[in-house]
Amino acid sequence: MSRIGAVSLLVRDYDEALAFYVGTLGFDLSEDTDMGGGKRWVRVTPKGGETALLLACATTEAQVARIGDQAGGRVWLFLETDDLMRDHAAWLAAGVTFREAPRSESYGKVVVFEDLYGNAWDLIEPAN
Repeated sequence: MSRIGAVSLLVRDYDEALAFYVGTLGFDLSEDTDMGGGKRWVRVTPKGGETALLLACATTEAQVARIGDQAGGRVWLFLETDDLMRDHAAWLAAGVTFREAPRSESYGKVVVFEDLYGNAWDLIEPAN
């Protein structure tokens, strides 16, 4: 059996990233381990999900330059939900930036939003 356990996400600061992913989006804090020297092993997971985001604090100029541009401006991650309109309304009220209005596609409802650094995500409610 194989699975993707985590995907790393470059962040400026662990705590500001936690405030967004856990506080605003409602992800679960799966792990926050002090590794020494200012480095932490911080994983957040969407509620009910398996694959975590490993919040990786940028430490080099090259890494800092990639914060908010993990996919070169394209949608980077695809977050599935069981109720897109519920999440859209809650996140809009919490100040999340949406690039468009929710729309229907053959695969379900979708809307593009940005994380706190500007990375584009698709929020998708799959068609049944």
